[in-house]
Amino acid sequence: MDELKWIDTLEIAIQLNDAYPDVDPRYIRFTDLHAWVQALDGFNDDPEKSNEKILEAIQMAWIEEAE
Repeated sequence: MDELKWIDTLEIAIQLNDAYPDVDPRYIRFTDLHAWVQALDGFNDDPEKSNEKILEAIQMAWIEEAE
């Protein structure tokens, strides 16, 4: 698989759902989400490129993936 970047919201959501099956993504803090994304295998992007809009998109994709 290619490197993950912040814009890969769906793939990030899928991996987060697999990595954190007991977490309800509706109730996560963006600070935690930011750290968890950076910890994913294959994630390689500048932490400073993230913003609230990107984290919200990842969260929404994760909620859909979890349902």
